[in-house]
Amino acid sequence: MKMFSSLKNRLASAFCKMFGFWSHDIGIDLGTANTLVFVKDKGIVLREPSVVAIYSSSHRVRAVGAEAKRMLGRTPGNIIALRPMKEGVIADFEVTEAMLRYFINKVSRSMKFVPPRIIIAVPSGITEVEKRAVKEAAVHAGARDVLLIQEPMSAAIGVGLPVDEPSANMIVDIGGGTTEVAILSLNGIVFSRSVRIGGDEMDRSIINYVKREYNLIIGERTAEEVKIKIGSAYPLDNELSMSIKGRDSLAGLPKTIVITSQEVRDAMKDEIASIVNVIKNALEQCPPELSSDLVDRGIVLSGGSSMVRNLDMLISAETGLPAIVSEDPLSAVANGTGIVLQDLSLWLENS
Repeated sequence: MKMFSSLKNRLASAFCKMFGFWSHDIGIDLGTANTLVFVKDKGIVLREPSVVAIYSSSHRVRAVGAEAKRMLGRTPGNIIALRPMKEGVIADFEVTEAMLRYFINKVSRSMKFVPPRIIIAVPSGITEVEKRAVKEAAVHAGARDVLLIQEPMSAAIGVGLPVDEPSANMIVDIGGGTTEVAILSLNGIVFSRSVRIGGDEMDRSIINYVKREYNLIIGERTAEEVKIKIGSAYPLDNELSMSIKGRDSLAGLPKTIVITSQEVRDAMKDEIASIVNVIKNALEQCPPELSSDLVDRGIVLSGGSSMVRNLDMLISAETGLPAIVSEDPLSAVANGTGIVLQDLSLWLENS
């Protein structure tokens, strides 16, 4: 009987190894603004906007990713271009599932024999219901198995912070829909706070400012372009300006105005202040022994919205700690999932 049990275990082990050999592990940064996919041993193989265009009558998918983003604000009546992720969580389950299926199939064309195992980074503040929705969407999209990792942990690993050491590391990941603030030590999160404020909120503030001050209606794409080109969180040595086009809300005709970086800074000040307040709150909650580590190590910023000009300078001025933007902030979370994929067993032990 023992011999039979041993043989069965060896066969099961061999089967799992063979199963894993033909499968490819995938890490996904399922962001509000962009989705990045990391394939084990290959690196980041896909970065696409988290946008889907569907036919309004049948809900059939028309386009996904970059092609769909180009349609935002430009579609005819029978096509809707939308973002299925809102504030870091799934807002439209069916469309998110379709988007995930598209991305998984795109990177798995050469490995369809066995469905992939997937690790997905999610905001630290999401509910159990929201976690289950992410897992179900991935399974329905073709995943064999799904594991979740908290975004701040993945970002910290991705930027190279020594999270396994008995000392404090602080990461602030500012994405399109959420800002994740976390203090980490010994492969765990000592304190974390997730607020649903990010680049999308900044874009909306720019849209509202331009409408209020200039009676000009602009779209999301234009607001994002303004933020990237001249947006800042702290005064610049040489203030910038750019012309933008939109529709006059009174006359209903096309109109062009010139907006300055100082105006954009004023438009985004509430969102920036909220992010700074969350960072301060995290520092107040940090144990004294770990606080002393942060005096030397400082705060590391990641995520696409951390690239707003002089945001690191503002955070440093407000907290008194050094703040630096990571080398590749857009890829931090995805790179973190890739590093975790190298030793999933270690992650499972610590999760």
